[in-house]
Amino acid sequence: MAADQIEGTVKNVAGKVQDAAGGLTGDTGLQAEGKMRQIAGKVQSQYGESMDQVVESTKNNPVGALLIALGIGFLLGKVM
Repeated sequence: MAADQIEGTVKNVAGKVQDAAGGLTGDTGLQAEGKMRQIAGKVQSQYGESMDQVVESTKNNPVGALLIALGIGFLLGKVM
């Protein structure tokens, strides 16, 4: 599990706690902040999972990954 996944999970849990605390106290600002923290945590966790998949694919097929990187570099060079 990548650091991004762990950090994202922690943010998500903290956001849930913050959202619940805002609901108990009636503080809508705290609730909204908690919901935003939850979303940020989910996005960061998903990013970590995606990066793990990219690393795994690169390890399993280094030539394919190199060809993809070269193709992207070529296209970016043409665009610029």
